[in-house]
Amino acid sequence: MPFPWLSAAILFPIAAALVIPFIPDAGDGKRVRWYALGVTLTTFLLTVGGYLNGYDPAVEGLQLVERVSWLPKLGLAWSVGADGISMPLILLTSFITSLAALAAWPVTFKPKLFYFLLLAMDGGQIAVFAVQDMLLFFLAWELELLPVYLLLAIWGGKKRQYAATKFILYTAGSSLFILVVGLAMAFYGGGAPTFEYTDLMAKDFSTKFQLFAYAGLLIAFGVKLPIVPLHTWLPDAHGEATAPVHMLLAGILLKMGGYALLRFNVQLLPEGHAQFAPLLVVLGVVNIIYAALTSFAQRNLKRKIAYSSISHMGFVLIGIGSFSALGTSGAMLQMISHGLIGASLFFLVGATYDRTHTLQLDEMGGVGQSMRKMFALWTICCLASLALPGMSGFVSELMVFTGFVTSEAYSLSFRIVMAALAAVGVILTPVYLLSMLREIFFGKENVELASHTHLVDAEPREIYVVSCLLVPIVGIGLYPRIMTDTYRSSIEALVQRETTALARVIQPQPGSLIRQPLLTAPLLPV
Repeated sequence: MPFPWLSAAILFPIAAALVIPFIPDAGDGKRVRWYALGVTLTTFLLTVGGYLNGYDPAVEGLQLVERVSWLPKLGLAWSVGADGISMPLILLTSFITSLAALAAWPVTFKPKLFYFLLLAMDGGQIAVFAVQDMLLFFLAWELELLPVYLLLAIWGGKKRQYAATKFILYTAGSSLFILVVGLAMAFYGGGAPTFEYTDLMAKDFSTKFQLFAYAGLLIAFGVKLPIVPLHTWLPDAHGEATAPVHMLLAGILLKMGGYALLRFNVQLLPEGHAQFAPLLVVLGVVNIIYAALTSFAQRNLKRKIAYSSISHMGFVLIGIGSFSALGTSGAMLQMISHGLIGASLFFLVGATYDRTHTLQLDEMGGVGQSMRKMFALWTICCLASLALPGMSGFVSELMVFTGFVTSEAYSLSFRIVMAALAAVGVILTPVYLLSMLREIFFGKENVELASHTHLVDAEPREIYVVSCLLVPIVGIGLYPRIMTDTYRSSIEALVQRETTALARVIQPQPGSLIRQPLLTAPLLPV
């Protein structure tokens, strides 16, 4: 039998976390942090091994499939697998978690509990992308909520209890929609209930049922993405989190919402998506403009980068709603790109706070001469975030724009208006990021900060973490096919499914947003 790569990547870090209480440690966390780093690196190697030995990018369907009947009377099975939609995000999860373990090196307060939660999150988040059973997906979705809550509530800032409570209320409350819709889909049509994705895809859901199910899932996944106005938990969570938790939130947690939209709303409910897609595009534009303007007005460094993340995730919504292989591929690439860029920026936020002990831009300034390496790292990561050509963000946003503008599914006027509005956010991004850099490093010098704080420049560990993130950012920017080829076949099959559903359910009216006669046009190449 082939080696169970995905099951091992899920269960190994969770099992390893259970060993942590028995590790002898003096209380400073020196032994347990090496142990956690070794576990996360091994998990990363397991996911890479699965990709190299059992995954073929040319195949559009599921690969690395493992299935064991768990509770047959309930139709529940341990079913995992990977396709082009999930495999890149599985690799991203294990990669960023291993760097987060290294970023958590200075943690000395309750280190055993901290690394226990970190390893539990590692397995839970990989499970979200790998499981092929909706009830199992719900369990994995819930599993990662508790570690995040505790990481915020115990190691957060002054308002950590408020931020953690808000996070759990938003995410746990919205996840009830996943359970309700999952049960409705499993029992739809009578007969024995089934939760496996392949069985649900084969069911002939009515259009009315798909609309209700789509609306419920859009709320659940819109909180996690997040979609305005369901986003308010994110700035509070980022405002109180520590650097490694920042990396997990920005690098992985938000991508769970985008992945779930593709997996469930688009793949399992294509007719519902055909009618909700214009709304996704509008919500994406609202995300881009509103969050960019709000980020511009923020004086707290963490909240400024948090709103920047919300703005960038708006491109994911536009790509998902584009009915274009190029646009949908751009949405996938944007999730991967933002995971890397967001993790790097929030890590630098944490490193800067450790030195200045403030997050207010008004209290910073004039530290560029003292921290030249830190300034260089900040500059490169900000240029990546504002989509500088040669960086991954430029390629992903360009693909989304081009895919949407050239999509023949929408009327020309709708495409022009939405693209013009989204471009406003693209213009605002370099303004607030570059002004932020100027204020931190070359603004008016804070005499008290300079005289009372020993400003140490970037350490080798910090340079290494950021460099590990910059290598794929630049690599994807220079040669995007290194990533797009891994999911091209799956995205093309997904777009074919949604365009077929669109042609079946949409009855065009004069002046409508969606144009019917051009739905038979060939898909754009990725």
